[in-house]
Amino acid sequence: MRILVTGGGGFLGQAIVRRLLDRGDTVSTINRSDYPGLVKLGVTCHRGDIADRQAVMAAADGVDAVIHVAAKAGPGLYAPDFVAANVVGTGNVLEACRKHGVRFLVHTSSPSVVHAGGDIDGDDESLPYPDHFPAPYPATKAEAERLVLAANGDALKACALRPHLIWGPGDNQLLPRLIERNRAGRLKLPAPEKLIDTVYIDNAAEAHVQALDNLTGSATAAGKVYFISNGEPKPVGEMLSMMLEAAGEKPRLGAVSPAVAMVAATLVEWFWRAARRSSDPPLSRFVVEHLATAHWFDISAARRDLGYAPKVSIEEGLRRLANS
Repeated sequence: MRILVTGGGGFLGQAIVRRLLDRGDTVSTINRSDYPGLVKLGVTCHRGDIADRQAVMAAADGVDAVIHVAAKAGPGLYAPDFVAANVVGTGNVLEACRKHGVRFLVHTSSPSVVHAGGDIDGDDESLPYPDHFPAPYPATKAEAERLVLAANGDALKACALRPHLIWGPGDNQLLPRLIERNRAGRLKLPAPEKLIDTVYIDNAAEAHVQALDNLTGSATAAGKVYFISNGEPKPVGEMLSMMLEAAGEKPRLGAVSPAVAMVAATLVEWFWRAARRSSDPPLSRFVVEHLATAHWFDISAARRDLGYAPKVSIEEGLRRLANS
């Protein structure tokens, strides 16, 4: 197949691209930067912003399917940036699919779209969207997910995946931030015993390919959304410590009261907004909520419909990370 991977130069995007190439698909990407390494692999790389309608239209011309990974993530408070990347960008992808007759779309969403501020203990995809969100990221990802699911139909088979905390060798998001905070002594957890899910990069990439194969085959996943994880929930303090140790760092995790952390986050957000800063704040209510609550998920739907089975365990993933 001819497949466009938006954000194909990112951590997850590159892992998906390599899997598609390995099985013989023709792959193209659209990214804001150049990726010579992908070009050497035979990937057609379009340079452009996902929020640029014309750039997306050009990139999607002539493809059979799109795996839409590109997004803006993080705890930032400047909503326009998130709206442009996550809502406008997804709208552009859907419009391009309609214009060029692209028949299959796999969208990368996030479990944060159903996080209402409390514990999520093994719940499934029946969880509703909350009435409000603590940050632009989950709000815009929820809107994007709704757009994708609403677009599913006879002309376009579409589904969405919600991978949770992707990690592994080559991670340029989660692990670097974790290491930076750990070295600065700012890694303080309000509830280190709470269980969380994570997903190793190879497993997350494989789930996307399996979702595409389902859409092009039985299409039982069309119009649906799936949680994706390793299926091995761990206490957040333990998981972060293991990741730091695998990266060659000595964990320096501290503790803080959830109430104190939330008050501090609220004050930081007030100052950030008052100063009209567009950068990520050092602390936010979104981050505190996720560190203070359990969030692990039932992945039986992905196992049933997609044939998803995490091949790389957390133990093996940590070993690979340590050897990278």
